[in-house]
Amino acid sequence: MSPLYIFATLLCVTGIASGQILFKQAAMNIQTATDWQAWVFNGALIAALCLYGFTTLFWIWILRHVPLYLAYPFMGLAFLIVPVLEHFFFGSPLHLKTFLGGGLILLGVVLAAST
Repeated sequence: MSPLYIFATLLCVTGIASGQILFKQAAMNIQTATDWQAWVFNGALIAALCLYGFTTLFWIWILRHVPLYLAYPFMGLAFLIVPVLEHFFFGSPLHLKTFLGGGLILLGVVLAAST
């Protein structure tokens, strides 16, 4: 993969991970599942859906230029990015197992992308 496509794929994965943080914020904004107004007027939910829509279109653009077998392993990085973002935005604890597992995923991405 060229550096441009690696950067684009990492940007897409970061967008997906950021969308997860927005979905978490949206869930925290909703007090009851039956309050339809809390869903419809939930800014975090709207932002998350927009971000997911944009990153989906961006992902399709990436797949026009990069084989799926090379691009898809990068999505595994979200398993490391999401807990780190959750820590910074919501104060959730980070665990050694998260970093060990993330390191294994990172190693797998490097191996898969190097073919």
